[in-house]
Amino acid sequence: MRGIIFFLLLSVVALIGDDALKNAALAIETSKEAELQVKNAEEARVKEEKIKNYLSELQKLENEISQEQVWMKSYASYLTSLEVREGLKKITKRIDYLKKNRKTLSDRDELSALISKEKILTSQIEQLKEKDSAPFSKLLTPPSIDKIPSITNPFDIFSGISVIKTLNSDFNAYVKRKEVLTDLIALLRKENEIYKQLQLIDPQDKYAQAIEYKQKQLERFETALDTITVTSEVYQNRLEIIEINTNKDVEVQIYRFMYIGIVILVVFVIFFLLKLVVKKYITDNERFYMANKIITFTNVTIIILILFFNYIENVSYLVTILGFASAGIAIAMKDWFMSILGWLVIVFGGSIHVGDRIRVDMDGINYVGDVMDISLLRMTLLEDITLTSIVVNRRAGRIIFIPNNYIFTRMISNYTHSTLKTVWDGIQVTITFDSNHKKAMYLAKEITKKFSKGYTDITRKQLNKLRNQYSLKNTNVEPRVFSFIEPNGISIDAWYLTNAYATLTLRSAISLEIIDAFNKEDDITIAYPTQRLHIERFEKTPPFDTKEII
Repeated sequence: MRGIIFFLLLSVVALIGDDALKNAALAIETSKEAELQVKNAEEARVKEEKIKNYLSELQKLENEISQEQVWMKSYASYLTSLEVREGLKKITKRIDYLKKNRKTLSDRDELSALISKEKILTSQIEQLKEKDSAPFSKLLTPPSIDKIPSITNPFDIFSGISVIKTLNSDFNAYVKRKEVLTDLIALLRKENEIYKQLQLIDPQDKYAQAIEYKQKQLERFETALDTITVTSEVYQNRLEIIEINTNKDVEVQIYRFMYIGIVILVVFVIFFLLKLVVKKYITDNERFYMANKIITFTNVTIIILILFFNYIENVSYLVTILGFASAGIAIAMKDWFMSILGWLVIVFGGSIHVGDRIRVDMDGINYVGDVMDISLLRMTLLEDITLTSIVVNRRAGRIIFIPNNYIFTRMISNYTHSTLKTVWDGIQVTITFDSNHKKAMYLAKEITKKFSKGYTDITRKQLNKLRNQYSLKNTNVEPRVFSFIEPNGISIDAWYLTNAYATLTLRSAISLEIIDAFNKEDDITIAYPTQRLHIERFEKTPPFDTKEII
């Protein structure tokens, strides 16, 4: 196209002459320059557009990179520590120089200022010394694995599972940290490529410096990624080993727990059958109750021993601890230990049984009732209506709890010890001095013989049985009558044996019978406190005559 135009121009030049030829050549030259300027302007516009796009993309990448605060802050701290150390080296070098060549006053002032600055930088290095050794030291360090607790009992299963969950959670956080680092490296690589493109488009020093800085930064982050990748693999393998061992220990404890459960169930069944046998062949309620208590205590003791020897690994260590702690425990729980010791004395000594009627003196108050239960720490007493309730307490029917240690410190009377189920009771009747006291004693004795004959025979047999256990000298069980001189007459005391659980019933019957018998006799008069009132009537005369005053 251009050749044709040039040929035409030559033809025109040939026609119009040399001047026209020169003008035409000048026009062509001007057209080329204009075309070149347009081309350069277009290339500059495209170049600026590319640079603008790259810078915009760099800004976005910078924003995304800045969001990874953990890694970037760690890296910034590392760079800061390097700068501080480099500045400290220069200051130290300058201080050494000034110490040798301090000639002017300004040199001395500079030395003083540099020494102060050296102290400040030294303190900063102490704070940043962990970051000075290597970048990302804390971020690359995996979570510490403390000593894994050994699973030795069913309760440790929950702690073992909890430890595994905690370790897995820490590992997931570590892996998440690795994923964040991977994304950050991808952004840094992209940023580095953009800087390289900018360097090709517009070769400037700032882009070259940025490329050098970003390349070093990228290398450090890639090294950190390699480190965290290897570390996470090792950490994961270690977690797998811990989890496998923990699962094995859990499985062992589950099977062990099932085995112990089966053994305990067998023990329960054996003692349950033993209770059925005892219930079938022991008809006495007291003996059955005591046998049932012993069976239950033995059952619980065996179960405790089974658990103790299965789950206490170092028995000697436990005994040593208890030996050191026994003094303090004995002081703090003195009453409990004394009650347990009292329970042993009561149960194995046989001094008190369930169903016995006893009397307990507690803080000046007397309680009489039947023993309902003897537990490890206390006896349970049901207060009955007795002479003590009527005369002293004016209360009955209460449930009284008596600590077992009272067997050592209080007075406890047993009305029904061993086979002896009767007690002596007495009735006192006072007659006048002029009554036939011999007849009164005879009548009282005959009446008590009549009403207490059955109890007398029972007591005689019971005392013969007690001779095998105790030394008995006076075994007279017949009713006894005594007479005493009192201020208001002669006191007739009739004593007889009666049922320990029903003393008031027989006492009431004998009392009425004696009163009726004494009232039938003319020469026996029942005495009671009496008073005689003397009244004297006489007229008092005034000291003067009242009529004279009137």
